Amino acid sequence: MGFKRTMGLVGAAAMLATTGQALAADLSPQQDAVMAAAASQKSPWQIRVRALGVITEDSGSVDGIAGSDLSYSDTVIPELDITYYFTDNIAAELILGTTWADVKGEGSISALGTVGETWLLPPTLTLQYHFTNFGQFKPYVGAGVNYTIFYSQDGKNAMSDLDIENTWGAALQVGFDYMIDDNWGVNLDVKKLFLEPDYDITMNDGTKLSGKAELNPWLVGAGITYRF
Repeated sequence: MGFKRTMGLVGAAAMLATTGQALAADLSPQQDAVMAAAASQKSPWQIRVRALGVITEDSGSVDGIAGSDLSYSDTVIPELDITYYFTDNIAAELILGTTWADVKGEGSISALGTVGETWLLPPTLTLQYHFTNFGQFKPYVGAGVNYTIFYSQDGKNAMSDLDIENTWGAALQVGFDYMIDDNWGVNLDVKKLFLEPDYDITMNDGTKLSGKAELNPWLVGAGITYRF
């Protein structure tokens, strides 16, 4: 009986081992497929760091002064943007950066020279469509909204005070990423902001004036993309 029982246990163990191997063979392709699918899923988050040229329209006026005009200094600044992909094609991008501008009198008030200076914080949110059928070349278009905050404002020369109002504006965008691998790429991006804030000024003699600063800048950026 002992020998038969031993042989029975050995046989049962052999059957279990064979069954386990068969099950493992059946499950292995499924497990591999699940693992491959999980590995192929991309993170929805992406960041870019760009060098950004801010090129203004150079137009505006002072109410009540015929022939008055304004111009603004152009700048180059660093910029950070954060992108979230809802799908492979649809994404939202938040653009962050800050810059400054000298305000100069032009036209009939050109003799005033630089009349003020201000810093700008223009966070911009765009909704983008990304084209995905060009391989490593990934162009996109976008449209959205901008809210510009003016701070550290100072009057110069004949002007004792400058107050530019914070304002909303529309934004249009076009650009592309060229992905070097699954994570890293290079980026070129162009945005147009429609930005025309009202302002109030106080002259050194106490005279109060107002007008509109037609900035409407182009934002031209180039930098590095990282997809998590």
